[in-house]
Amino acid sequence: MAARSSNDAVHTAPVVVSTSGNDAKADIAQVERVMSTTDEPFEKDHMNYDRVDQELAKYAHATRIEISPEENKRLKRMIDKRVLPIMVFTYFIQALDKGTMSFASIMGIREDAKLKDNSQYAWLTTCIYIAVLIVEYPTNWMIQRVPIAKYLGFNILAWSTTLALHSVCFNFPSLVAVRTLLGIFEAVCQPTFLVLSSMWYKREEQAQIVTYWYMMNGMQQIVGGLLAYCFTLIDSPPSPLKSWQAIFLTYGCFSVLWGLFVLYWLPDSPMRAKCFSEEDKSLMIERVRSNQTGIQNKTFRAYQIKEALLDPQSWCYCLIAICTTLPTSGLGAFSQIIIKGFHFNTLETQLLAMVLGVVIILTLLSSTWLVKRTGQNLLIMGIYVIPSFIGTIVLMTVRNHNKASQVGLLISYYIVLSFWAAQTLSMSLLSRNIAGQTKKTAVVAMNFIAWATGNAIGPQVFLTRDAPRYFIAFSTHMGCYVLLVLVIAFLRWDLKSRNANKDRLAEAGVREANDESLVHAFDDLTDRENPNFRYIY
Repeated sequence: MAARSSNDAVHTAPVVVSTSGNDAKADIAQVERVMSTTDEPFEKDHMNYDRVDQELAKYAHATRIEISPEENKRLKRMIDKRVLPIMVFTYFIQALDKGTMSFASIMGIREDAKLKDNSQYAWLTTCIYIAVLIVEYPTNWMIQRVPIAKYLGFNILAWSTTLALHSVCFNFPSLVAVRTLLGIFEAVCQPTFLVLSSMWYKREEQAQIVTYWYMMNGMQQIVGGLLAYCFTLIDSPPSPLKSWQAIFLTYGCFSVLWGLFVLYWLPDSPMRAKCFSEEDKSLMIERVRSNQTGIQNKTFRAYQIKEALLDPQSWCYCLIAICTTLPTSGLGAFSQIIIKGFHFNTLETQLLAMVLGVVIILTLLSSTWLVKRTGQNLLIMGIYVIPSFIGTIVLMTVRNHNKASQVGLLISYYIVLSFWAAQTLSMSLLSRNIAGQTKKTAVVAMNFIAWATGNAIGPQVFLTRDAPRYFIAFSTHMGCYVLLVLVIAFLRWDLKSRNANKDRLAEAGVREANDESLVHAFDDLTDRENPNFRYIY
């Protein structure tokens, strides 16, 4: 659903609007009480420079200025050339680096490291996300306060070095150590890209932008499968390295070079982008004024933490993250093992992983296209969960007894991944529907703590004794899909109700709920404080 833009706060006191009830009169009365405490008449309302980030204030206009469609396209092209490739390729590198263990699992690393069973192998994925759980909030706190591009570049260099060190690990403890470090350094990636997406792009563009970088999970399956196939052909006796060692070392060294490029190329913010003129910097900031979610603000506001914790919307995003990442993590970590369990050989399995990547990319692109055409984010999310139900039921009920059932099980495994659309669209909704920098930092941290929790649990439900059909794992996934649909339905009702309450304020003549000049767009107000903010659902 398309959102209307504008913002509000009354002078130095922000207006807080309750959207949890259905009584519009109570909302209006609350606005009037706050307005009555101000020292100046409402007609003199202006940007509250006490709340606006000082670096941002140098470039932001006092009120909204009109940017022509041609100028808007020019600015977006400039941003696309400078920022989008960094997000897309960095996420590809991160996904490839993290997913390398899945390919290495059938290249001999389990035997060489003397991993006893699936449980030890599963912990090599789980430990990554336990590390993310621990560092997620500190990482989000850092993102809000340090130069974001430099922080990203440093972490790329750190995780690249850690990945290369995988090649010298020949036992379970050493692999757990490097995998944990990998999780610590890679924790920066998704939160940073959500911040960058909302910093540089308009709300109506963000779903597409988030999809572009998130679908690199699929691209790494394609490229990773092809490269893993090539590395598998390495003969150990003539080569000083085994195939799994070569793949870790190669990816690590290449990622180091990319980290250095990111440090050089990516600007920290529109205000600090030396590659753009001063006029273009100002226009880029004005371009995203209608988002009403801000660009940056380094002031910590404790009340926004409380609002984040009490907002049902925050917990809906967390539940969606758990319900999607729990299946994703297990299916990702065991993808090679599951496909090989359908009686394909090692080389066939590596190549079939490429098809898996194509399915993920088509799922994400098609869901984003439908959202752009219909404006229905949450309905599309719900629809894309349906194939996951069907595919999982087939995997649980059909036995692999001939070529036809082998192909059918493989296709069913592919269509299970349709729920990925919900994961991507949920992240884009978070970046578009949460306003206030401290609140957004808290909600992003909560979301990725939930994301890490789901990812940590996911591999653990694939038990060795349950192979090759993994009834326990797929039953758990079915429960996740049911809960996911319920959460999506509740979130749509909740956001629709909030918009209706704010619309009633506007119809009642409350100017703050229909401020087209967007005076307070950069005042660091939360989505609930701002009567003029409308939610996208």
